[in-house]
Amino acid sequence: MAHRIDYTKASPEGYKAFGGVYVTLQKNDLPKELVDLVYLRVSQINGCAFCIDMHSRDLLKSGLAVEKLVLVPVWRDAGEIFSARERGALRWAETVTRVADTGIPDADYQAAAAEFSDKELADLTYAIGLMNAFNRFGVAFRSTPAATKA
Repeated sequence: MAHRIDYTKASPEGYKAFGGVYVTLQKNDLPKELVDLVYLRVSQINGCAFCIDMHSRDLLKSGLAVEKLVLVPVWRDAGEIFSARERGALRWAETVTRVADTGIPDADYQAAAAEFSDKELADLTYAIGLMNAFNRFGVAFRSTPAATKA
């Protein structure tokens, strides 16, 4: 594979701006674990190795059971291991991430709106959008996962 640029160094101002959104999202009322689950699911859909590695490590460090972590890609079939809010967030993350295919049906919106306040849903959608952007940087520039640097 040909070497690709380090986008964080090539355009530090742009990276800092995205980082500002990330910092803002850390101050919202959504549980950190819920947001991290969403970050992981979005990254799985987009195939961003760097982000999958990072968010899996973050979730494990925060105490998420490995049994739950490995079921994130198949959360719909995992029974009650995921709470109603987690299922709602993961469903919303999938439909928003796949917007070109889903068009975000009313049923998906209504399901998310039933689980989250207006502010929470807006913040959750900002988080999904941000992670989709970071995934595109990671895939486009082949960011190397920490696991491969050891």
